[in-house]
This record gives sequence, C-alpha cells and structure tokens, in this order.
Amino acid sequence: MKKFKTNKVLRSKFRESILSVLPLTAVVIALNFILPRKMEGVQLTSFIIGAVLLMIGMTLYSMGSDAALEPIGETVGNKVTSSKKIPLILIVGFVIGVMVTVAEPDLMVLGCQLGSLKWLIVVTVSIGVGVFMVIALLRIFKQINLNVLLSILYALTFILTIFVDKRYMALSFDSGGVTTGPITVPFIMALGVGVAGVFGGRNKKDNSFGVVAVCSVGPVFTMLLLCLIFKPEINSSLPIVALNEYSDLPLFILSNNGACAREVAIAIAPITLSFIAFDLLYLKLPIRRLMKILIGLVYTYIGLTLFLTGVNVGFTSTGLNLGERIAALDNKWILVGVGAFLGSLMVLAEPAVHVLSKQVENISDGSIKSRYILIVLCVSMMIAVGLGMLRIITDIPVWYFLVPGYAVAILMSFFVPKIFTAIAFDSGGVASGPMATTFMLPLAIGATTVVSGQESVLTNAYGLVSFIALVPLITIQGIGVVVKIKEGRKLILPKALIELFEGDVIELSVKR
Repeated sequence: MKKFKTNKVLRSKFRESILSVLPLTAVVIALNFILPRKMEGVQLTSFIIGAVLLMIGMTLYSMGSDAALEPIGETVGNKVTSSKKIPLILIVGFVIGVMVTVAEPDLMVLGCQLGSLKWLIVVTVSIGVGVFMVIALLRIFKQINLNVLLSILYALTFILTIFVDKRYMALSFDSGGVTTGPITVPFIMALGVGVAGVFGGRNKKDNSFGVVAVCSVGPVFTMLLLCLIFKPEINSSLPIVALNEYSDLPLFILSNNGACAREVAIAIAPITLSFIAFDLLYLKLPIRRLMKILIGLVYTYIGLTLFLTGVNVGFTSTGLNLGERIAALDNKWILVGVGAFLGSLMVLAEPAVHVLSKQVENISDGSIKSRYILIVLCVSMMIAVGLGMLRIITDIPVWYFLVPGYAVAILMSFFVPKIFTAIAFDSGGVASGPMATTFMLPLAIGATTVVSGQESVLTNAYGLVSFIALVPLITIQGIGVVVKIKEGRKLILPKALIELFEGDVIELSVKR
C-alpha cells in the first residue's frame, strides 16, 4: 500500500513537471526552426536532453522538498521557538540564513557568471540574507506590519543607490532575486511558518509569509555596500562551451553533472549534518520520521543535481543563442514579444514557484488556490521579461523602472489585505530562480551583445532578474485590491500609512 502511494505521488509529480517544462521546451524548439541560423544536430540534441533532465530533476526535487526541506524548517523552527529565548532564535535564524544562502544553486550560477568575484559575491549576499533573516524574525516577535518594515528597508536601500556607481545597480538588485531559489525558499518559508506558529498571535497566517520578502532586500543592500566601498571590476562575459560533434556530448553532460553534483553537495551537506546534530541533541525524532527526512534529502540532492545539469547542458547556451538570433533580426521589437512569451512559460519551470503556491493554498486553508498564484505569476513574468527586453532595445536605465515600481508596490501594500502583501513579496523572490539566471538572463545577454555590444551587458542585460522579482509585487497585490472591492470594503487611507509619515495617531476610524 505504501509503495503504491509512493508510486502515485511520483507519477503525479512527474506529470506536473512535464506540464511545467514541456510548453517552454516546445516553444524554444519552434523558435529555433523559425529564426535564421537554426541550431541543428548536437546542439539541438543537447537542449532536448537538458529538458528531459529538467523534468526528472524537478520531479525528484519536488518530492524531496515535501519530505525533507519543509519538515526540517518547520521542526527546527518550532523546537527553537518553543524555548521562548529570543536571542537564541535570532542567532539560529542568522546561521540558517547564511547557511542556506551559501548553499543556494542560483547564487552559485550567478557567481560563476561573474568569474573571479564568485566567492566575494556569495559571502556578501549570504551575510545580507542572514542579517535580514534576523530582521524578519524580529518583525514576527514584535508584530510589526510587513508593509511598514518593507517601506523602511526599501527607502534605506534606494537612498544607498544615490551614492553607488549606477553600473552596479542592476547586478545588486538581481542578487536579491537569485538568493530565493530551490534551497532557500522551502527552508526559510517553513522556518517562518514554525516561528509564526508560536509568536504569530492572532495574525499567524499573515505572519507565516513575508520572511522571504524581507530576506530578499538583504542581498541588495549588502551588494550596494560592497560596490560603494570596493568598486570591484566585474567581468560580465558568459562562458559557453561550443559542441561540434556528437562524440563531445557524453563527456560534456558527465562533466556538467559532476560539477553540479559537487555544487549541490556543498548545498545539502551543511543542512543535513546540522539537522542530524540538532536531532541528536534536541529533537530526538522517531527513527521512521528521521529516515523519511533523510530519504527526502537524497531525493532533493539527486533532483537538484539533475535539474541544474539539464539547465547547464541545454538551456544556458540555447538562451544565449536565441537572444543573439532574435536581436539580429531587422525588426528588433520582436525581441519584446518573444521575450514576454518565453517569460510567461519560464516561471512554470521554476521549482520554488510550485513550493510557494502549494504553501499559499495550505496556509490559506484553500481560499487562495495554487493555480491562481501560478496564473498571476505567468502574467507577471510576461510583463517583467517584456520590460527587460524593452530596456535592452531602448537603453533606458534600470532605475527608471525600479524606483517607481517599488514605490507603487509599497504604496499598494497599505491598501490591500496583509496576506496578499506578504504573498506578493514572497512570490517576487521565488519567481527569479534557476530558469531566470540560466535561461532568461543568457537570452538577455545574447540580445544585448548584438544590440549595443559586450560593454553594455552589465548595465542592460543584468537587471532582468530584478524585474522578474518586482512585477509580482504589483500584480498579486492588484488581486488583493480586487478581492477587497468584491468584499465591499472601501480602499481608504490606512492608519499605518498615516503613522508612517505623521507620527502617532490617537483616534482614527479605519476599515481594514
């Protein structure tokens, strides 16, 4: 019976993976034959093999996330918070924030694209997540409104951008998106659920979300500080291996698989060893439950290894190739439409998106269906990637979009139900995962190289991930506005917004 149930879950997960990856794969193959200078032979075969590995990897990762990453986060969160020792909880939160960020494959991918600065970027970003993880937990303890806290954090961040060379702005905001990927999201969200379960009070559902949102600001802030102080020389070229013969393909796949296996081992090993030590000292879980979690970690390891291998083998070089070919067309505006369409399909292939959408449905007791989150994110990615491609063609600076975009998102947060704000800011982080950094970003780099040259890559191609993280903040909160209007509740100026700008308000009648 148990074996039958496992097989049923496996088939269900694999079906979800096929439905997520197949549309993007089919569209890319169709574009390849429509555009001039099409990929043939070994290059096309490499892409198809990559897509198959993507589906298998996503299936196993999804099972591993359900069986291991989320239970570890919730169990550790509940155990640590049950001690009621806030300093201990904050220390554990900082360590976990740093540990899971160093382990994040998305960050490793971005670091590898930046050459010798890889570990400087990784350490800087990880410390940012750790520090802001502490801030996120303090928000739950003190019952601080998420919109007020995000207003303050983003205000400080944008003040800092005034003093930083504008060349670094796009990369800094991109770093905030890549930190919230397949390792970080399930772990941090589950930890937030555990802490909110003990300290969340009457608003524990609302407080269960928002941890990812706050943690996403940390890398941006610390990267801006790094660039302000050291002004590092960043190499924005993208290393791509050209395959000419079928005989090169097996070695290429095996070498990528070995590299990905090492990267994911670095990711999984600290989490696994820390959890085992924590279980021996404090949790003392039943053997059956412990073994289930450890088996889930094995699923996670194999799944992520295959997923990243598929991305590296088939999607990075294909994204770069498509970007160059589309940008070389006489009508470069086609790049906007094609990019937008690919973006709407790309988000379905992001593993962490499915984790978030299911957690939203579970925590909202089914009132917010996971499929609605997926639909809204597809529309969001269409807009985000379209804007990113528009910026490549028009050479508009990234801050012309980011500053008003975040201003609108923060302003909306004072008018919509709190849970929509928390889900929106969390969704922005998870949408910018492995597919964004290893397919859409190379596509943008290829297009930028053709449109304005290699020297413009750092300012024009980078920034796409930050758009992917920004647009859901507005669209999902827009759904919150619709819900509020349908419930017959007026959108009047909230008390929190008045207090933010005018100080304490003694008496104010406000409908929320």
